[in-house]
Amino acid sequence: MNPSISPWGGRFHETPDILFRRFSESVSFDQRLYRHDILGSIAHATMLHEAGLLGAEEREEIVRGLEAIQEEIAKGVFPWSTDWEDLHMNIERALIARTPCGAKLHTGRSRNDQVATALRLWVKEEIDSDREAIRAVQSALVDWAERDVDVLIPGYTHLQRAQPVLLAHHLLAYVEMLSRDSDRLREGRKRADVLPLGSGALAGSTLPLDRHRVAELLHFSQVARNSMDAVSDRDFVVEYLASLALLGTHLSRFAEDLILWSSSEFGLASLPEGFTTGSSLMPQKKNPDALELVRGKTGRLSGNLLSILILLKGLPLTYNRDLQEDKEALFDSADTALGCLRILAALIPGVVVHRDRCEQAASDPMLLATDLVDWLVNHGMAFREAHHAVGRLVALAESREVSLAELPAEDVAPLHPKLPSEWNEIWSPRAAIERRQTEGSSRPIFVRAEIERWRRELRSA
Repeated sequence: MNPSISPWGGRFHETPDILFRRFSESVSFDQRLYRHDILGSIAHATMLHEAGLLGAEEREEIVRGLEAIQEEIAKGVFPWSTDWEDLHMNIERALIARTPCGAKLHTGRSRNDQVATALRLWVKEEIDSDREAIRAVQSALVDWAERDVDVLIPGYTHLQRAQPVLLAHHLLAYVEMLSRDSDRLREGRKRADVLPLGSGALAGSTLPLDRHRVAELLHFSQVARNSMDAVSDRDFVVEYLASLALLGTHLSRFAEDLILWSSSEFGLASLPEGFTTGSSLMPQKKNPDALELVRGKTGRLSGNLLSILILLKGLPLTYNRDLQEDKEALFDSADTALGCLRILAALIPGVVVHRDRCEQAASDPMLLATDLVDWLVNHGMAFREAHHAVGRLVALAESREVSLAELPAEDVAPLHPKLPSEWNEIWSPRAAIERRQTEGSSRPIFVRAEIERWRRELRSA
């Protein structure tokens, strides 16, 4: 750039204090937007040429210069400098050093609409990567569900054994959660798919800029309809971070299930050694560190969302420098969520289920107390009366230190005269899940149908 031209404008006689320049620079983290910034600049240059504001040769020189700069950045040889504050000024400085017509590139635009455009391009691309990574985790879960489709485990409420369910049914619950996460990201992408470029600093431009042409070149589905909102809107960032925070919550819940199942107390499964660690002191340990980190990183995802909400809540229209603070939280959440998804997609295929231990745990007769209530209801007893009666039987079995299934006929006969003859049939967990009639339940035929449905869904996604 011409040394007589200051990047801070001609109204200043002094350069910013070095302490302030260090405090305010963003190039150390926003340089990861370089591809998106250059894409926006090439589209802007093309539009300027078509509008008669840039000659054909000037446009070609600018494009060649930007492409050369992009190649240098990709190779890691571009000389970034905090003296030039952000990636936009760094790229513009380098472009003008290559060709004087680079000084025309900023015609009709502000860094306000420039950064908003690059950020939206980046978020759209990240969402596409996230949704692909979500599908990989879903596919791993569906594969696992099919592999162990006949395995029974206890289902839990309040972390207490509740009723027997198919392990596959449990796994498909997370496939459902991840599907909602993917849908939220897809819907959020629509709000990010709006072009702000052409809004200028806040009030638009007196120049004949064709915003729809730029939108076409950058594959935006629409242009922003209000220039003041366009340069200050970060709703799409909030929505993206909110989607990632909820995604992280679901991944954390799944990680917690696997951590519990792989403990000695549960013993339902073992984790692949490549995703566990030993202890620096205790040689017998096999710690589920990868899953614990997935669980722990959820706090970062929630914290980043909160930080942006607080950042935005007091900002007057339009652009304020506070908005520079959106990027580190945004980048951190995107990296964190994608890392968690990729870890789980790689870990899940190596989980080994201990079928005998699962069968033993699911065979606890107490898990079928509700089935006994249903039996009584089907034989004419009011639900509340049946619930109370079975509760008394549970208390009786516990007082005698026997299982519910081991109570003698004389104890159960008062509930219904047919009950003693059918008593033993009630306590088969596999028969119990086959009795499930409601759609969406753990009945094997329903679960197998869901596995096939998800296979089709994921193939067509």
